[in-house]
Amino acid sequence: MSTATAVKIPISSGEPALTEGELRALRGLMRAHASLAKRLDAELESAHGLPLSSYEVLHYLQEAADARMRMCDLAERAQLSRSGLTRLVDRLERDGLLVRCTCDHDARGAYACLTEPGIERLKAARGTHLAVVREQFLSRFSDPELGALAEMWDRIAPCCKGATPNGQ
Repeated sequence: MSTATAVKIPISSGEPALTEGELRALRGLMRAHASLAKRLDAELESAHGLPLSSYEVLHYLQEAADARMRMCDLAERAQLSRSGLTRLVDRLERDGLLVRCTCDHDARGAYACLTEPGIERLKAARGTHLAVVREQFLSRFSDPELGALAEMWDRIAPCCKGATPNGQ
């Protein structure tokens, strides 16, 4: 029987390690996101048979003009790869919650279009989504704190897409 020995692997990138505060902030963000997403996914799936990723896609479609979006734009909004969105749209289409529509001015373009059953399922799931978000996230902060958080997320999001803050 062999024994394992823990070995600390040195960071060799040349970059300085994160400070304790930086590490706590990053890990806190990651934990908070993961736990909220996991809870939302479980509640939506249990109550409505609708995973969080499906809820989000239906929600983006509902917000879009004419309840339809180009597949490439929907993939970007939902933070999914094109192939990941295609698989998800396949499932939602099988369930009758959306359909693929053709683009009148570009035969190569494809839209995802929300159906009446999709609208009804989204409406039914919205209360569950809001209840979990309010209980697990929003209720933990005051209005000024939520405003500050929103401003911080607005600084981060463009950078993560390859842009710079404030479009500079």
